[in-house]
Amino acid sequence: MDTEFPGIVCRPVGAFHSLTDYNYATLKANVNMLHLIQLGLTFSGPRGELPALGDDRRRCVWQFNFCEFDDARDIFASDSIELLRRSGLDFRHNAECGVNARRFTELLMSSGVVLNDSVYWVTFHAGYDFGYLLKILTCNSLPDTQVGFFKLMKIYFPTFYDINHLMKFCNSLQCSSAIACTVG
Repeated sequence: MDTEFPGIVCRPVGAFHSLTDYNYATLKANVNMLHLIQLGLTFSGPRGELPALGDDRRRCVWQFNFCEFDDARDIFASDSIELLRRSGLDFRHNAECGVNARRFTELLMSSGVVLNDSVYWVTFHAGYDFGYLLKILTCNSLPDTQVGFFKLMKIYFPTFYDINHLMKFCNSLQCSSAIACTVG
């Protein structure tokens, strides 16, 4: 899973017990204020094979462009939006033809992909990715605390691996290879 969003536009002020609390407050403030722009999902089987669709059995991944973000109305980080524009993202087209986040949520919830401990979510540095996905799945703002966030994670995505987090425990290429073998 990977997402695109309008960047980080605000930082919380005040006293925080830890850097972790500050980082979660930053994530929460930005996710609650902004709209998800794009979600990419890649599914694979137990041996890493991608789904094959169509008569020619082409391998595929999915990319969803959402209609809620409006670059003429919504706040955003200029560098993030410029990068997306240079990559070919057409915000006007998405506003007119993009996927409605609520309808997407209905379909994703009924698909069996979430709330399912046999689905393994493998990500890289995915706090914001999961934050935006939880926001649209729950139709609510993120929980006040990181503990509440992880409770929702355990419900919606019972089995997930963040490779960036796992890499913190590696000090060698062999360890990296072991992680790759473990998560597929």
